[in-house]
Amino acid sequence: MLELDAIESFYGQSQIMFGLSLNIREGEVVTLMGRNGMGKTTTVRAITGLTPARRGVIRFKGENITALPSYRIARRGIALVPEGRLISPNLTVKENLVATRSDGPSGAPRWTLARVWTQFPRLLERRDSMGNQLSGGEQQMLAIARALMTNPELLLLDEATEGLAPLIRQEIWQILAELKSEGLSILVIDKNIQALSKLADRHYIIEKGRIVWEGGSEALMSQHEIKNRYLGI
Repeated sequence: MLELDAIESFYGQSQIMFGLSLNIREGEVVTLMGRNGMGKTTTVRAITGLTPARRGVIRFKGENITALPSYRIARRGIALVPEGRLISPNLTVKENLVATRSDGPSGAPRWTLARVWTQFPRLLERRDSMGNQLSGGEQQMLAIARALMTNPELLLLDEATEGLAPLIRQEIWQILAELKSEGLSILVIDKNIQALSKLADRHYIIEKGRIVWEGGSEALMSQHEIKNRYLGI
C-alpha cells in the first residue's frame, strides 16, 4: 500500500530524515514511535507532500508520489488526522465534515454524513456547534471523521490520543480497531504502547530521523532495553 525508500527530508538547510524506509501493507495497522523531535511528524509530512522529500522515493499502491503536491496525494486516497487537529473554528461540525467530503479514489464512498453520525453520535449531538466550541476529545473525533469523509484507502494519525481523557482514548482505539476490521490501512503515531501493541500489526521506532527498530507487537513488548533506550519507558 505504502512504501518509503531511503527518504531524506530537510527544513531549510537542516536535515531531519536520514535514509528512512518503512512500508505498510494493505489492511495493516502500523505504528511509528519515538521521542519528541525525532522525525515522526516530518515522516507524515513527507508522505502527504507537505514537506516533500529531497531524496528517496515514496510509493503509494505502486505509484511514485514523491514529488506530487499534497492535494493530488489526498485525491489518491491518503488522509491525515494532523497533530493539533486543526479544526476550522468558524465552521460548524457539519460544515467541517462536508467541506472535505469526497467519494474517494474508488468512486464508491463508504463514509457519508449518515455513517459519521452513527459512528460518532456525539458529533451528531454537536452538529451545529462551531469548531471552537468543542472539547479536545470532540475535536479529535471530528478530525478523524473529517479524514474519513474523504473515503481514504490509507489513514495517517499524528498523535492520535495526545492530551485526551482516558475514556476518549479508549473510544478512539475502539474506532481504529473497527476501521482495521474493515480493511483500512492505518499509520498511527502515539505514545500509548499498551494500546498500540493490541491494535497494530507492526511497529517502527524512529531516532533522529532513522528507523532503529521494527517488528511485531510480541517482539516489541519483550524488548525492554529498546523501549527504555528509544521510548523512555
